[in-house]
Amino acid sequence: MLPTAAPPPPANCDVLVIGGGPAGSTVAALLARQGRQVVLLDKDAHPRFHIGESLLPANLTLFERLGVADEIRAIGMDKWAAEFVSPWHTHRQQFLFADAWDKTMPMAYQVRRSDFDLTLLRNAERCGAQVSQQCEVTAVALEGESKDEGPLVTARHADGRTQQWRPRFLVDASGRDTFLASRLKIKHKNPRHNSVAVFGHFSGARRNPGRDEGNITIFWFDHGWFWFIPLQDGITSVGMVTWPSFMKTRGERSLHQFLLDGIALAPALAERLQGAQCVHAVEATGNFSYTSERTHGPNYVLLGDAFAFIDPVFSSGVMLAMQGGFAAAEAIDRWLATPEPARRAALLTELDKTLRHGPREFSWFIYRMTNPVMRELFMGPRNTLRVKEALLSLLAGDIYGSTPIWPRLTVFKAIYYLSSARHLPTALSAWRRRQRQLRAASSAP
Repeated sequence: MLPTAAPPPPANCDVLVIGGGPAGSTVAALLARQGRQVVLLDKDAHPRFHIGESLLPANLTLFERLGVADEIRAIGMDKWAAEFVSPWHTHRQQFLFADAWDKTMPMAYQVRRSDFDLTLLRNAERCGAQVSQQCEVTAVALEGESKDEGPLVTARHADGRTQQWRPRFLVDASGRDTFLASRLKIKHKNPRHNSVAVFGHFSGARRNPGRDEGNITIFWFDHGWFWFIPLQDGITSVGMVTWPSFMKTRGERSLHQFLLDGIALAPALAERLQGAQCVHAVEATGNFSYTSERTHGPNYVLLGDAFAFIDPVFSSGVMLAMQGGFAAAEAIDRWLATPEPARRAALLTELDKTLRHGPREFSWFIYRMTNPVMRELFMGPRNTLRVKEALLSLLAGDIYGSTPIWPRLTVFKAIYYLSSARHLPTALSAWRRRQRQLRAASSAP
């Protein structure tokens, strides 16, 4: 009998990236552009369906820096404002991004994520990253046999072939799969916010006229909120974000019927969808909001949804993922350039602050978005001390630069707490209801 051939030794590289979404493609492109040897593995075949189609104005400067601005413009639908519709108010409230503190970011795009993610993935490949699709990472050993060895990554290709890599540094950008966080048992349901999303794509939805056609609209209803995101090809993404307790009332209904029945509870949205047809199988995702105990270890980092996911009411996901990719690329490039353990640890500690900044700042508002006091402030905004401009800057994603919005957002928070005290019975009732929902979510499997 002929001897069995020994498996090939692990391939070496500077950085291995798990996941080809916005975070993974961004960090891979930037590091490859710096001359680093980058391997990116994605378990899917692109293009593939994904939600999260609404971008923020702050994304546009990132596209310019990545060199993909023209490509994204070609697949995007102009988004000039975010609109909020409440069944407890007779008007809709429009927030124009042009009214934000920084007037240079007046618009964003709505995109089909299948096209958007493919554009970023191809850009990473153009920049020099070695991209393998339909290649699923099955195991990671973070510590080698010696201190000088990097992680050992094992992956399986679509043809069943197994391959291993030994990168110096590992990036987990696996999205909601949370590859490392799940295996390290550091991922937890967000104790302050948990929800379920049920979503689909519709044709024939009634849109706003003229330049407002591409605006995202948020519709509140008794059990949460809906998104309404118009796409360039005539399709509209519609999703219901609700508490797990309401999801339990689904019973024997299909997800499709449950979504339609939920839409019927939001009359303003039902009117926009009268006569529309669902053209994509309705899907749902639970355990919607979660966070991980840490963003990094000695030779790895968690980016984007692989670290944490917050409620998408402000469409912040893609911007946070890409911004994290930019910050991580800079830190990792410097990490690779220095052999000093203390300096390497300091670089990742500083990166940690950036990765936590966005989710933290958005979360304060997200936790309170279904509260009637917050709803009143959003539906009747005032620009006292330029508070509205600061709030618009947050909605635009302008939270990483030098725009001086933070003192004004502190004023907004003070207004919220004073309004809550003024309407104490209403605020207490909403708080108790929220606590019941959180207890129900924490006890759900």
